[in-house]
Amino acid sequence: MALNKSALAQSIKSAFKNMKDDNGDEEQTLDTLCNKLAEAVDTYVKTAEINYITGLMAPPGTAGGPVTGPFKGNLL
Repeated sequence: MALNKSALAQSIKSAFKNMKDDNGDEEQTLDTLCNKLAEAVDTYVKTAEINYITGLMAPPGTAGGPVTGPFKGNLL
C-alpha cells in the first residue's frame, strides 16, 4: 500500500479536535495529543512500500546467500 497522506492529515486533525474535548490538566492533554500524533505518524510510515529499482547482486556461483551492493529504490 502506498503512503496515504490524506489519512495522516485526518488522524492529525482528529487528534487536535479531541484536545478540545479533554477536560484534564494541560500536561495530560498535551501528552495525549503527542501520543496520538506519534501513533498517526507511526501508522503512516508503516504503510510505505519500497519500489526496488536496481543495485543488489546475488553471490556469484552459489544458490542463495546474502545479496550485496547499494540499494537503489524509492518509497511509494
